[in-house]
Amino acid sequence: MARVYNFSAGPSVLPEKVLQTAAEEMLEYKTSGQSVMEMSHRSKEYEEIINGCEQLLREVMAIPENYKVLFLQGGASSQFAMVPLNLMNKSRRADFVITGQWATKAYQEAQKFGVCRAIASSKDQTFSYIPKLNPADFDPEADYFHICYNNTIYGTRFHQLPDTGKVPLVADFSSCILSEPINVSDFGVIYAGAQKNMGPAGLTVVIIREDLIGHAQEITPTMFNYSTHAENGSMYNTPPTYAIYICKLVLEWIKNDIGGLAEMKKNNEQKDALLYNFLDQSKMFKGTVVKEDRSLMNIPFVTGNEELDKKFVKEAAAAGFVNLKGHRSVGGMRASIYNAMPVEGVEKLVAFMADFEAKNQ
Repeated sequence: MARVYNFSAGPSVLPEKVLQTAAEEMLEYKTSGQSVMEMSHRSKEYEEIINGCEQLLREVMAIPENYKVLFLQGGASSQFAMVPLNLMNKSRRADFVITGQWATKAYQEAQKFGVCRAIASSKDQTFSYIPKLNPADFDPEADYFHICYNNTIYGTRFHQLPDTGKVPLVADFSSCILSEPINVSDFGVIYAGAQKNMGPAGLTVVIIREDLIGHAQEITPTMFNYSTHAENGSMYNTPPTYAIYICKLVLEWIKNDIGGLAEMKKNNEQKDALLYNFLDQSKMFKGTVVKEDRSLMNIPFVTGNEELDKKFVKEAAAAGFVNLKGHRSVGGMRASIYNAMPVEGVEKLVAFMADFEAKNQ
C-alpha cells in the first residue's frame, strides 16, 4: 500500500499511528465486543472515551478550570450563529476583523442577531495580510470581538492578539488548533471544526469561559444554547461518537509521541521554514502573503501563470503530492501542512518543486 502526501486543507491528513489504532479497534474496542461506531453513547465504555478526550484536551492545551469544553456538531459554521445567540445579549453589538471568507461569513451571520461592525478588513488586497488594529476603534461596550485566528484559504494568521480589554475575544481556531501552545485565558470563546488538526469531519469543539454561558437570547433554539450542552456533558443528544474517539487518539499522539504542543510547534516551524525558504528564493514560485502575517499551517503560492499552475498541480498529484490546488476563490496552489504532515512530506515536496522549476524555465 502506498500512501500519498496529502496537503488538503480539510478534511486533512491524520497521524498514521491514529489510523492504525483505529483500524485495529474497528471491530472491537478493547474488550467491549463492539466497535466504537456501534456502542451506546450512554455506555460505560463510551463515557470513558468522551471523558478521556476532554481530560486530554484540557491537559494538552492547559485549559483553565473556569472553561467548559463542549463537543458539538454542525461544523465551525454553526458557531457563526451560536456565538451571537449566546453572547450578543447586553448591548447587542459586536466587532469583527474581516480577514477572509470565514471571518466574513461569521460577520454576515451575526448581523441577523444584532449590530455588527467590521472595524478592519484586508479584502482590498485579497486578504493577503492581517490589518493593523487600533484599540481606540474598538467598541468598549461590545458583547464580543471576533477574529479568525488562522485563515485557511488565504494563508494568514494573527501573530499578535487585539487588546479587547473587558470585551470577550472570540476566535475561530479551526485550521490551527493544537498546532502550538496558546494562552486559553486570552479568549472568551475558542471554537474549531475538527477536520484539520483534531480528527475527522463531524466534530466541533468549543472552549468557553463559564461566565459566558447561561445568557442566551430568548429566541435561541435549544440545540444552539451553550447551556444545553454544558449542563449535559455534551450528551444532550447523541454526540459525534466516532469523531470524538479519533480526536482522543490524536490527543494521545500529541501528548505521548510528539511530547506536547511546544514540541508540536517546533515540528510545524521546521516544515514551515522548509517551504517558505524555498518560496523566498525561487524564481518561479512565489508566496502570496506578506511575510509578517504568514500562517504556520496553510501556505498559498503561485507561479504567476495559470496554465503553469495547472501543470504543476497535475504533475504533483501524479508524483504523490495531492490536494495542492488552491481554493477556487483564489486559484494557484496551497500546501496545508497540518500537524500530521511529516517533515519528510514537505522535504519531498520542496525537492519536487525545485525539479519542476528546473524543467519548466
